[in-house]
Amino acid sequence: MEPVSNSILVMPQWNFDLEGKHKMGKSIWELGIEDLVKTGLKLHEAVEFNRILQNVLSTAQRSKPTEVWRELMARRALKPTHPYELHRLLYYSVYANWNISSNGPPPYWFPSIDQSKLTNLGKIMELHGPKLLGASYKDPISSFSLFQKFSIQNPEIYWSIVLQELSITFQKAPRCILDRTEKPNGRWLPDSMLNIAECCLRSSSRLLRDDNSLAIVWRDEGCDNSNVNHMTLKQLREKVTLVANALDATFSKGDVVAIDMPLTVDAVVIYLAIVLAGLVVVSIADSFAANEVAVRLLISKAKGIFTQDFILRGGKKYPLYSRVIEGGSCKAIVIPASGNRLEVDLREQDLSWEEFISTAKEFPRSNCYSPMYHSIDAMTNILFSSGTTGEPKAIPWTQRSPIRCAADSWAHMDVQPGDVFCWPTNLGWAMGPVSVYSAFLTGATLALYHGSPLGYGFGKFVQDAGVTMLGTVPSLVKTWKDTRCMEGLNWTKIRYFASTGETSNVDDDLWLSSRSYYKPLFECCGGTELGSSFIVGSPVQPQAFGAFSTASMTTGFVILDEHGIPSPDDQPCIGEIGLFPTYLGASSELLNADHDEVYFKGMPIYNGMQLRRHGDIIKRTVGGYLVVQGRADDTMNLGGIKTSSVELERICDHVDESLLETAAVAVSPIQGGPEQLVILVVLREGYKKSPQELKIKFSKAIQSNLNPLFKVGFVKIVPSFPRTASNKLLRRVLRKQMKDEIALQSQL
Repeated sequence: MEPVSNSILVMPQWNFDLEGKHKMGKSIWELGIEDLVKTGLKLHEAVEFNRILQNVLSTAQRSKPTEVWRELMARRALKPTHPYELHRLLYYSVYANWNISSNGPPPYWFPSIDQSKLTNLGKIMELHGPKLLGASYKDPISSFSLFQKFSIQNPEIYWSIVLQELSITFQKAPRCILDRTEKPNGRWLPDSMLNIAECCLRSSSRLLRDDNSLAIVWRDEGCDNSNVNHMTLKQLREKVTLVANALDATFSKGDVVAIDMPLTVDAVVIYLAIVLAGLVVVSIADSFAANEVAVRLLISKAKGIFTQDFILRGGKKYPLYSRVIEGGSCKAIVIPASGNRLEVDLREQDLSWEEFISTAKEFPRSNCYSPMYHSIDAMTNILFSSGTTGEPKAIPWTQRSPIRCAADSWAHMDVQPGDVFCWPTNLGWAMGPVSVYSAFLTGATLALYHGSPLGYGFGKFVQDAGVTMLGTVPSLVKTWKDTRCMEGLNWTKIRYFASTGETSNVDDDLWLSSRSYYKPLFECCGGTELGSSFIVGSPVQPQAFGAFSTASMTTGFVILDEHGIPSPDDQPCIGEIGLFPTYLGASSELLNADHDEVYFKGMPIYNGMQLRRHGDIIKRTVGGYLVVQGRADDTMNLGGIKTSSVELERICDHVDESLLETAAVAVSPIQGGPEQLVILVVLREGYKKSPQELKIKFSKAIQSNLNPLFKVGFVKIVPSFPRTASNKLLRRVLRKQMKDEIALQSQL
């Protein structure tokens, strides 16, 4: 998946009448015991639940459905053990007559004043709000919007506060927070020096973290009934130190070293050790085909790569080392997927994990390590995000990027010391490093499951590890809901959920939130190049399914109409987002493309600033919620992974001799949910092919050459493609045509 990166969310597809009122059968006032029994409740359970429901309704006003839902939540009338069909019936019947046109999306979670004051944001607002906002400050809920705007206008003040809250220790303190004299967009934390990996490994009295604090908890797939494994901060530091010494024996300072393996304890140790030692990590997703691995190794000029012999997932064994060596000739250090012995023969230049670790013994003090301190501007990680050119953009993360992503998790996911942070992902996507830094720089424990997150085993780990913050991608939640694989598990320790990477679906989010008494699910939309999310949820604001409630702290933006004119901040609108360019943690260069051309060229000037391009089309609703409507360019999200039309078409064009040309677009289902990949085809003259035959060939080629997780939704054969006067393919027109066709088919 790609978070924090490039989450594409569409407005949930409710069923409306001509006045914009939601239609979902009976209203809450019309439900009877028979309706409750139909959801799966036994008769005596339905009678008891109806008694509670009628008691709530007896004091409620028909004109205030939010108060009805709020009271049901306060009484915990709906329990995780109740049939999901009951949850769904109650939610939709409460909001049966909700007018989304005049009210915006219906909220499902409401913070209390007392709760808000215990959040990270609430605490600093209570402490600093009266001084910073004066008499305008009331409390964390009613004053949040003012505080967020204040942070945009005064980022130096906000960051000076938040840096004190995180585990950030400078070897050399910054000259200031932001030097605005450095053009074009200022320079953050100038002249400072640190090692961000060392910050992750330090004890901290502020974060209540000492050597015996839990750093990582994990479990291997297939060991559901075993105890959860634990690693203390001291043990983690010792393992990272050992690997850092071995890196010094094998590579040189500044070398670029890749990681292509699942997000395991070993992967985290290796990641931190590379950064600690003053080398640069290249993040490669373990799902990539050999040619995609090769492209990333070539662009980054990697000197080595850490990988596994196989991937163990879902009870199956998949080759990984063979894909890695097919993709490049650099030195590979290979870890056994299980046990201590490799199940593959290595090339002459490669090392087993055991051989690699043995090189650390050459150092007389292998139990300690002096970190490589370098400038805040120093590159620590190279990540990749697909662009519209077909070649993935190589995005360098400096030491500012971890600070940004950890600070956003601290503020918007409320990650606190003692939390157990779990987000099934991979270091090849931004959410991998985001998870590592979000846990270790806030004092939380990182929870890792060594296996597939699709089934009961992962869910039981979440339960047994006491996970308090669970991150997801929507397609994962859909699988959990549809397969009912999490039934019987207790997830009520979870304080917050988070979601990124692709389109959210109201029904799926409703199911997930209901697993923990309707704890909030914070939507996150950002980008690898930002190191964070630019629109998010917030623990001090009401939340609505499939919608964002705010811009992230210090993030400013405008929504541009079709003429590039900014819409008023307080009015509903839709258009391309333009980010304010003064953004701590955002990229300032690309290794293989013109950064200015990609992110700034052609964007309008606003209040003296050239806006930064992100590419999302944003809708601001009544009530101030934000919903991403799609991409302004031709990239797309498939299963939480961002890719480009060009990459897909490059593969599809050569699948069959009958093809003249292909066009790849992604279309959101009318009922909401993840985007579907549609391949449109123009055949050569004289050829005939069936869409089903081509669909099979396209799927096989894409999964073999690009990513095995990508699926072709359907194929359509057309006589020609729409083009501009300069012969550029109009994918936007094709996307709209397919969206209209799908909508029409759904009505038949």
